Amino acid sequence: MAARREHFGGRSAAILALAGSAIGLGNIWRFPYMVGQTGGAAFIIIYLASCLLLSLPIFLAEAIIGHRTHAGTFGAMERLAPGMKWKWLGLLTVLSPLVILSYYSVVGGWSIGYLWQSLTAGFHLDEIGAVSSAFGRFVAEPWVPLLFHTLFLGGCAWIVSAGVKSGIERFNKITMPLLFLLIVMIMVYSLTLPGARAGVEYLLKPDFSKITPSAVAAAMGQSFFSLSLGVGTILTYASYIRRDENILVTGLGTVGFDLLFALIAGFAIMPAVFAAGIEPGAGPGLIFETLPYIFAKMGASAPWLSGLVAVLFFVTIVFAAFTSAISMYEVGVAYLVEQRGLSRHKATVLIFLGCWILGALCSLSFGPLSGTHIFGLTIFNFCDRLTSNFLMTFGGLLFVIFVGWKMDKTAVRDEFTCGGTARFNTAVFGAFWFLLRYLAPLAILIIFITNFLA
Repeated sequence: MAARREHFGGRSAAILALAGSAIGLGNIWRFPYMVGQTGGAAFIIIYLASCLLLSLPIFLAEAIIGHRTHAGTFGAMERLAPGMKWKWLGLLTVLSPLVILSYYSVVGGWSIGYLWQSLTAGFHLDEIGAVSSAFGRFVAEPWVPLLFHTLFLGGCAWIVSAGVKSGIERFNKITMPLLFLLIVMIMVYSLTLPGARAGVEYLLKPDFSKITPSAVAAAMGQSFFSLSLGVGTILTYASYIRRDENILVTGLGTVGFDLLFALIAGFAIMPAVFAAGIEPGAGPGLIFETLPYIFAKMGASAPWLSGLVAVLFFVTIVFAAFTSAISMYEVGVAYLVEQRGLSRHKATVLIFLGCWILGALCSLSFGPLSGTHIFGLTIFNFCDRLTSNFLMTFGGLLFVIFVGWKMDKTAVRDEFTCGGTARFNTAVFGAFWFLLRYLAPLAILIIFITNFLA
């Protein structure tokens, strides 16, 4: 079966696919508002350190499992630990990304909806409160968000059904360079706005008095969330990387792209937020509430330019959402194809139906089902809280324990060093092994406990 599996065309294709999995709404939506809420540049410093010292070793642990076995999450754990309960980790990391995909496609649908509005009517609201209420009305309306949710999830199904090379690889090769070009264009425009300098200073001048234990945990959690760790997407994509590929170089390339994009997104959004005189810690509504208001203010002096920037921004959001969503989709498809013997087409349809139903419930939780609660949370918020705060961190913890404490060290070293042929990898293996066995589990426990107490 492994011989018939598709592979990415080369290192650049693998890095673009893995970077596409990592670069998503977490970079454009979550990173800027968390920077705003937790101290600007001080948060960024901790975030950078967390990516290199925490998230990179976890990323490599997942990649080593996938690359070693050339199998999806469930099959990989069965091959490395046959007859043991570690296979349940494989099953957990099949279900987790599909739950995430279900509500993520709702947000992706909102992005398509706002792109459509920017292409047609534009944003013509005078007060920030009016923008917030417009967003509330949009998500509470049952049918239109469901339509966009269906379009987004259907787009993911279309890409994934084409296969690893013809679908996922080709899509990422086209969209990832375009994604960087679009976010750089938006950043350049944002930096030219009157009053943007205050936003730049906010991102560059650290206020170390803002570094609290909660801020440190938030930065570690964001680095974890941004790279889509703990849910099997990295493992699954790594299983499509050719045997002779250097895992460390691929990992560094992926983390580097993810960091670069997050920083550019910060410089694209925060200067515009300051230019509009809006509180930088605007929160999760930054994209769909605050930024449309900024576009509306721009439109007062240059309507055509405001409309163009709005279109470019929401095209960027949609592309970023797709690149991450298809990686989550592929985890479930790989499981059904490899373990259940389904064709890729049938597996894609089955995943679509399951995620569409749960996603529809999440979407309706803002409207007709708003009174339905699970542990005091709406269906959407429950799925988000369950996966982001618990399943991702729990899955990541199990991955590092498995690679650091269960797998044979010789096998891990063999994967990390390309069979001993990569001299640089061999020199840094000791540092990786220490971070993986000791620092990473401790840091994940801190994130887990912080999320539990939140």
